[in-house]
Formats: sequence, structure tokens, C-alpha cells
Amino acid sequence: MENKDKLDALVIAPHPDDAELGMGGGILRMISQGMSVGILDLTDGEPTPHGDVETRIRETISASRVLGIKWRENLELPNRSLEPTLENRAALANVFRRTQPDWLFAPYWIDAHPDHTAATQLVEEARFWSKLTKSTLQGEPWHPKRIFNYYCVHLKMAANPDFILDISEYWENKFTAIKCFKSQFIVGREDVHPNFLVQLRNEASYWGKCIGVEYGEPYACREPIGLKGFTELV
Repeated sequence: MENKDKLDALVIAPHPDDAELGMGGGILRMISQGMSVGILDLTDGEPTPHGDVETRIRETISASRVLGIKWRENLELPNRSLEPTLENRAALANVFRRTQPDWLFAPYWIDAHPDHTAATQLVEEARFWSKLTKSTLQGEPWHPKRIFNYYCVHLKMAANPDFILDISEYWENKFTAIKCFKSQFIVGREDVHPNFLVQLRNEASYWGKCIGVEYGEPYACREPIGLKGFTELV
């Protein structure tokens, strides 16, 4: 029987907007190459100073349309108190077994936001559980081949990525998807740095410069990265 939820890649985001911020360009590039890509938001991201649950849902739908995402779900775990509990691990492992992704994307494992680091620990542990036989988990065992890590805006350190993806032709659409989250990022709010959106573009430009292109997106990986050849190296 065909699995209608089957994905090539699943992006796990602690909150709605993290996927867009961290790897919107990568999502757009994978979809353009014919890959099926999904986003799993672990929480609804609320409360925030200028948002509410209904607003964040509308913003998430708008951003998903910009990215071309057709599979997006929310695990409905608690915002601000996300923890890698056994119950949450099982819930996430069930999603892995249902969607059967080859690649997982999670936040970088060091971050100032506790939800982000908890999310990455949860992804790593659920990935292991997902392959277990003789378990009470739903569906058939599945073991995603790789976990890649994207960088989030709360990180206050100099990133040293394992690779940088050329997103030059996808930057404007990524930027449009980010701006869908008006309650979080639109200039004019007192608690948002007036140059926040400008800084995002500057950062993408910096990473692009590092590899000789206009815009780039940094990624990390705890495991060795294998290549079949050099034809796609920038």
C-alpha cells in the first residue's frame, strides 16, 4: 500500500518560523529538485508579545504556501517548556515511522533557547527509537539516514558550519516566507531590532560570500558527510 505521508526530508522546527529562518532556502531548493519535503512544528510558539495561536496558524499557512510545502503538522507540545521526555520521544518517533524520511533537519545542538536544544535532543533520540522492533510505537520501524542541523537566530556564537548551501536563486522567496510571520518580525515593534530583517539578508550575503555566491545558508552535521562525486560542489 502506498504511503501518502512518505517524505524525502522532514524539517523539525521547535516553533513556527524556525524552519523558515534556519533553512527556508534549503527547503525551496529541495522542492525545486523534486523532493518531497515536510515541516513538523513541535509547538505553536505561543505566547509571544504580539502573537496569538490563531495569528500564528494563519502566518504558518501563508509561509507554507510561499515555500511550496504540502505536508506540515504540529505536534502540539508545550512552548517554552519543551522537554525530551519519553512520551514526546515516542510521539516524534511515530511521525518518523509514518513519514519515513531519509533526511531529518533539526536546530544546531548549541543554542540560547532551551526549546531549540531540547528539540534537537528529542530528534536524535526519536530517530533511534523509530527503528526499534517489538515496541509499542505505531507503524513499521524506520531509521532516517542522516540528521543535518540548521542555525537559529537565538544563537550568539560564531557559527562554524560543515557546509554552506547556495540559496542565491531562492533567497527572495525565503525572505518572503519569513515576512509572513508579521507578528514576530515586522519592523516597527518596539521589542524587535529595527534592522532585524536587514541583518538576516546580510547574514545570508556573508555565507554566500564564503563560497563565492550571492546568498548562502549554513548547516552542520555530527556525522561524516558522504559524497558520490564533485559535480555539485561550488
